[in-house]
Amino acid sequence: MIRAQNVMKWFGPNLAVDDVSFEVQKGEVLGFLGPNGAGKSTTMRIVTGFLPLSGGKVEVGGHDIEEDPIGAKSLIGYLPENAPSYPEMTVEAFLGFVAELRGFKGTAKREAVERVITTCFLERVRHQPIDTLSKGYTHRTCFAQSIIHDPPVLVLDEPTDGLDPNQKQEVRDLIKSMGKEKAIIISTHILEEVDAICSRLIIIDRGKLVFNGTPDELKQRSDISGAVTVRVLSAPSKDVAAVLGGHDEVSRVDVLSEADGACVLRAFPKSVGETCSAAALSKLLQDKGWSFDELHTEEGRLDEVFRTVTIPDTVPTAGASSEEDSK
Repeated sequence: MIRAQNVMKWFGPNLAVDDVSFEVQKGEVLGFLGPNGAGKSTTMRIVTGFLPLSGGKVEVGGHDIEEDPIGAKSLIGYLPENAPSYPEMTVEAFLGFVAELRGFKGTAKREAVERVITTCFLERVRHQPIDTLSKGYTHRTCFAQSIIHDPPVLVLDEPTDGLDPNQKQEVRDLIKSMGKEKAIIISTHILEEVDAICSRLIIIDRGKLVFNGTPDELKQRSDISGAVTVRVLSAPSKDVAAVLGGHDEVSRVDVLSEADGACVLRAFPKSVGETCSAAALSKLLQDKGWSFDELHTEEGRLDEVFRTVTIPDTVPTAGASSEEDSK
């Protein structure tokens, strides 16, 4: 449904998006991750036709976003960051206005408005002016306008921003449900949201694509992925480490803590992508007569890998002048 090829975007002398390519098919929810200022929102604005390309090509449903913008945009529902609205309008009036812009009239318009009010849980505030709403309800109203024409493609920039935990879960469930039939891109800073919603994710850093794959594939890049963590009771940590470290599948053993007669250790596999056998390590401990009350295989942590594939803001870009570095 969405195909971005070698997308470039310059703002004067600054290259904000640098040769980014990706695809999103029907039935996929693509998570868009990256540090602040990485180029996520700029890329999403290009995909929706809000910003022109400096280079490359974007197609939505087979329509070129520059050569056939109306055809492409008619397929898109867009929730931008800090989504705009008309604050003096009521929720119902605003959604009716958006429905008219999308070509709905009469009964079709009323049905479209009712559908999104119900879908986005807006019944309580339908007659309130938007400027009297909480941030959460305002954001849900703007989410409702993005789906009022039931588009096959959704581009959502921080769709759970400002929502309370219950509202976040409702919106996540809604996106996951819609993702079965639509092609969806969501930008988020919440890594738990990636696990909850996304079937695939990409990470952009300083305008460049640095990862494209599934959440599980990203987790496998974690240093602790495939490692086995165990808490052993009444045994010296150095003895436990020596026994676990002698297994063929183990490259090293770290002692994480030792207190109150118990020690916590982590056994790491030989290489990234491999997994230590929890059953084999359990048998080693049992053979020694050591009791343990915890033993599990680590899946890996998204936040850890995110930090390893992105560059902190405190690191200057290549070629930056000393004057720029000091600013």
